Parts: sequence; C-alpha cells; structure tokens
Amino acid sequence: MRPDPGADGFAPTLVRWQLAYGRHDLPWQTHREPYRVWLSEIMLQQTQVVTVRDYFARFLTRFPDVAALAQAPLDDVLGLWSGLGYYSRARNLHLCAQQVMALHGGVFPRTAAQLQTLPGIGPSTAAAVAAICFGERVAILDGNVKRVLTRYLAFEPDLASAANERLLWHEATRLLPKDDLANTMPSYTQAIMDLGATVCTVRKPACQACPLLGPCQAQALGNPDKFPVKTRKLKRTAQTLWLLWAQSANGAVWLSQRPTPGVWAGLYCLPLFDDRDGLQAAVPAGQQGALDDQPVIKHVLTHKDLYLHPVRVVLPEGGAPVGPGDWMAANRWVALGLPAPIRKLLSA
Repeated sequence: MRPDPGADGFAPTLVRWQLAYGRHDLPWQTHREPYRVWLSEIMLQQTQVVTVRDYFARFLTRFPDVAALAQAPLDDVLGLWSGLGYYSRARNLHLCAQQVMALHGGVFPRTAAQLQTLPGIGPSTAAAVAAICFGERVAILDGNVKRVLTRYLAFEPDLASAANERLLWHEATRLLPKDDLANTMPSYTQAIMDLGATVCTVRKPACQACPLLGPCQAQALGNPDKFPVKTRKLKRTAQTLWLLWAQSANGAVWLSQRPTPGVWAGLYCLPLFDDRDGLQAAVPAGQQGALDDQPVIKHVLTHKDLYLHPVRVVLPEGGAPVGPGDWMAANRWVALGLPAPIRKLLSA
C-alpha cells in the first residue's frame, strides 16, 4: 500500500458526487426504512440490480412489512424467491423476520452489532442497514466497496487472507465521514456502492469520470485493473443429475421437497437421481418402456456446473413414482419455490 492519499477529502468528495451523479431511482431508496433496506441488501447479494428490482416490488406487494413476512409460510417466501438463487438467503430472510418480531417487538435493532445477531445478516449487511437507516458510523465492505478502496489506496495485501480483509475493513472505517453522521453516513454509504457499480467497475473502469481520480493511487500507478488482489480462486466442479419428470393423465406433475442440507434445499423439485438406473427404479413396474429422455440442461451455480438429464413419463391414473412426493397441478406448483431450471422446464 502506497502512502496515504488523504482521508479528509475522501468522504466529502463521495457525498458531493452522490448528490449530483449517484443513483437516486432505486425503489429501496425512497425511504430509509430498515425493512426495505434490509430486504434489498439481502436480495442484492450475488444478484444484479436489474434483476432485483422486479423481485423487490413483488415482495413488498406480498409482504409489505416485517410482520407480514414473519407470518407467511416459508413455501410462500420460497415461491416468490424462485429464480433468484442462493435460496439460503430466503430461508434466513424468513427466519430473521420471525426473530425481529419475537425478540425485538417488530422493530429492527439500530446498531450493526445488534443486527449481526440476526440470521443471515453479516457485518457488511448490518453496516449498510445501520449506516443508511440510523446514521451509524460503520463501514460496509461488499465487492464494489472493496474495489473502490483497494484502488484508491493501492491496497496490495492479498484479500484471500482473512487478516488482510480485516486490515482493509480498518481502512474503510478510517475513511468514513466524521461529522453530521445522520446525513452524511446514508449518502456516503450509497455513494461508495454506486461508484463501484457504475464507475469503478471490474473491467474498463471509467477513471476520467471518477471524483477520486486525482488522489487515486491505482490510477497514479497506471494499473487500476490490478486491484483488488485476491489469489485464491474458486475450484469449479461438475455434477450430473437425472430428473424424473412424471406427469399424471390430467397433467399434474410429481414433485417432492428437497431435504436440508443439499442442492436446492427446501425447494420443490422433480425427484433427483445420481444415475438413470436409480431413476428407472423409481418408475412403477410396467412403465419403464414409456420413459422419454429429454435434452440435457446445463445449469451454472457459483462453484459448480449441473448437467441435468430430464426423463419424462406419463403415468396412468392411480400410478405414482416410488418415494416421497405428491401430484401438483399447474395452478399449485406455479406458486411454490422451484429451482429456476425446473420452473423453466415445467413452464415450457
């Protein structure tokens, strides 16, 4: 890390930039209401803003406040979440709402430290809610913020190390606003997220449009693309699964709820098998000859590629696959939490 480029002007510069050039049209920005900010922060983990907008609107329509979310069946929550992925977020969202009601009287805690005691709320999400809603002087450190800070400071320690990430968090805290926190912390927090998302991007950062261009150490070195430094790469794996797509004569589909833990935990899904022999054994006697193999589907997860082999069969009245599950008519399964590739397959 090069000599300190100056902390005093960092936060005021970002606050001024946010007022003039930052994003002001995001639906969760209309109110500094903890429920909305928390909901948006959870949805935005690993998901782009353009995708979250529609989900956020649907969630608010169905669950307008934390009490409504806490009272809803988990299946309803997973059903609305279907397609966003990372379904543990939805399960923790539901559990968190229930704990806010049970332990905090339906009111979100006002400090990042208290917020972190709730399910699914990590340090950065807690800081975002506390800073934006309550003006607490705490730093967020999501992917966009890491990029802005490591470039501004030419922060070279490898973020694959937890100790180095803590060091960056210390730097993030040092650069926070110091005055009029009720007003500056919400603007600053939004500003540093916006700068990373729209200007200081992963590829081809728009350095000439950046308010930090002058003191930015990575720009001075001529290599902003070098930062952040993180050497450990995720090892990708592949898995093949066979899907039993059983339909009844009246068009209902046989679905079972996935166990926890495991792939698509808690969601409703076509029965999964490790090989075709296992799938065939689950088909009622005399119906194996009716199996119809469908085209293979490749579904990309964060650490893994899934190769899905759907096999379709129409079973006569009274027949059902071996194993747990139930027949679901279209007007029933459409509202359930289904993995994105299963919903797409059935909808087609």
